[in-house]
Amino acid sequence: MRALIAAALLFATILTASAASVDELPAGVSLRGDWQEGEVLFGKAPAGSKLWFDDRALRLTPAGDFVFGINRDAPDSAELRVQLPGAAVVSYRHAVARREYDIQHIDGLPPKMVSPPPGVYDRIRADQREVSAARKYEGDSTGFLEHFIWPATGRISGVYGSQRILNGEPKQPHYGVDVAVPIGTEVHAPADGVVVLANPDMYFTGGTLMIDHGYGLQSAFLHLSRLLVGKGQQVRQGDVIALSGMTGRATGPHLDWRMNWYEARVDAQKLAPPMPAAATP
Repeated sequence: MRALIAAALLFATILTASAASVDELPAGVSLRGDWQEGEVLFGKAPAGSKLWFDDRALRLTPAGDFVFGINRDAPDSAELRVQLPGAAVVSYRHAVARREYDIQHIDGLPPKMVSPPPGVYDRIRADQREVSAARKYEGDSTGFLEHFIWPATGRISGVYGSQRILNGEPKQPHYGVDVAVPIGTEVHAPADGVVVLANPDMYFTGGTLMIDHGYGLQSAFLHLSRLLVGKGQQVRQGDVIALSGMTGRATGPHLDWRMNWYEARVDAQKLAPPMPAAATP
């Protein structure tokens, strides 16, 4: 079995390495979205096509829809390889636009405000394993094709990509959009999907839900005070799935909404409509 897998990987490597470069996507292949850090792009290809975004083979719906996301701090360009039915593989490379992020330097903090105490590292690693397993879920939901809605409305208090440097130590960037809402505010599913993680008490993120919208695109909702759905449960757009809170390492009541395409961190705010004016006093 291992020999067969190795042979298949070698064949795929040879196939894609010899792809001819093209300046435009082949006829019948369309893309919607910007080639920029944090963006999610949606495409359509003829049935039976094969596509790869960088090193990952893309899954297509029966109708030929596909999706991929561009990570924060992605390389300067990205490659989409396409093989139409009965045709050779072609390589389409596009520049990735950079974004400016809010970087905040804070010095003079006590060590406990910079790094977690040693006694919680086992718990943190267990949380990370649970999240990693959820991101590997391969769902067939087509919720990713819907027009996403805000899971809660209010003042946007934090944005994707911002980062703090504490006592000279760069911390992990903030990958979500924060909505300042009172504890107990209803949180709604932004699109159809299935719950792949429901943990009421993670170290950093407190009450945490993850919903798979299909084909690698997932939402996460952090710092929740109460979870109203369980792992494996199907949800529809608009369903109330949780109540907001300030659990975990939150410093105030809010909803932190994040999105991933597999391991790529993407900007949830880019998929949502403008925040209603009435919700942003």
